[in-house]
Amino acid sequence: MRGWMPVFLTGCAAAAALAAGLTACGSDMSYRPSAQILPSNIKKIAIRHALNKTQQFGLEDKFTLRVRDEFLRDGRYPIVPESDADGIVWITIGRYLLTPIQHDSNLIPTAYKLRIVVDLQFVDRAAGSALWEEKNLEGITLYPASTLPGGKSEEEAREDIWDTLARDVVKRVIEGFGSVTGSSEKRITTEGPSTVPVTTHGKDLPPVNPNPY
Repeated sequence: MRGWMPVFLTGCAAAAALAAGLTACGSDMSYRPSAQILPSNIKKIAIRHALNKTQQFGLEDKFTLRVRDEFLRDGRYPIVPESDADGIVWITIGRYLLTPIQHDSNLIPTAYKLRIVVDLQFVDRAAGSALWEEKNLEGITLYPASTLPGGKSEEEAREDIWDTLARDVVKRVIEGFGSVTGSSEKRITTEGPSTVPVTTHGKDLPPVNPNPY
């Protein structure tokens, strides 16, 4: 219903045909439908713990919390446990690419590009099916190495991306199709596999807050 231009009507017959209950006659009238952001049955939202398909340890915990914080900051929909929710946000972290983009004379990296790609689904809990999905939402940042003045660590660069992606997730869920769009699958697949972490861990950490409500 978005994007309708105002419709101007003259006379009682045209007004009645457009909207029952409009009884005024003999003057111009306009009709502006309200935007349909989410289906009317969606009153409360849950955020499922993100699925991390990369080899980078612990991304899912921090991003899930950041998305939850952004929904709470927005305030338009209450965030509740899945058992009480009408709609559920599903997030998959699918790709993590850290690329050196500048080097010094000794071929030591002095600047990096970090790129994180996520897929997003919104599920109608009562129907048990996805209302929509948005693939390949990207967060990208370029930053100088931490050894340089004003430089950043990889963790600090990730925090910047979490801020950007969390805002994009909330905007896509609440404001609907076209508010945020992902990159093409061709572009994603031609940039290589996810970066292998520098260190590996024997097992996953538990969620930062397994019972946040």
